[in-house]
Amino acid sequence: MGIKVKVGLGAVVGIVVIGVVSANAGNNGDSGSGDKDKGTSASADRESGKKVDAKTGDKADKAEKKVAFKGDGDFQIGTDIKPGTYRTTGNADDMCYWERAKDASGELDSLIANDNVSGTSYVTIKAGDKLFKSSGCEDWEAVDTKASGSPASQMKGDGGMYRVGADIAPGTYKSTGNTDDSCYWERSKDATHSMNSIVANNNVTGTAVVTISAGDGYFKTTGCGDWKKTG
Repeated sequence: MGIKVKVGLGAVVGIVVIGVVSANAGNNGDSGSGDKDKGTSASADRESGKKVDAKTGDKADKAEKKVAFKGDGDFQIGTDIKPGTYRTTGNADDMCYWERAKDASGELDSLIANDNVSGTSYVTIKAGDKLFKSSGCEDWEAVDTKASGSPASQMKGDGGMYRVGADIAPGTYKSTGNTDDSCYWERSKDATHSMNSIVANNNVTGTAVVTISAGDGYFKTTGCGDWKKTG
């Protein structure tokens, strides 16, 4: 299965930075492993039915996650799946592709939003959507957006999307060692993935510093060095 490109506003583009078209649409490689990976998204693991050791960050399967729908297929809204917010986790190498569509024509004009995913993705499917397409993704689970958690103070630089206040704590974070503008970050109001949902974003070379507000809904990171909270 080939990697599907991101499409938006009638043009084939990479990851969109406001006012800039980035070349960062493919696999940006492994951004770190080992101890950096521990404790990066404690609440997300709890919601998925995994128990996290508070001291080590090690994870143990506690229960099977409740699958809302499979990671491959076309799903009609209101018939196959309900409107709401869903999450897929454990995706690798941008091989997970999803798409919200106005209809089933397959034409460019039917596209509402889409993405290629490494790590985790959250998507809010609206009642007005007609079709949700998912290809090469891990299974999707429903998310209670009102649920709180024990937010972490560090996260993987290629981890995908983190829910602010549940997966990660608000604050100022730093990522280092980024090259060739391959690090992309985005603060978002919600998980609709529309242009209007973007609060701020950037492609970064070198060190990246960003302050995530308590009012932000989500933080997206791809191709970056791991992030640590500094304030």
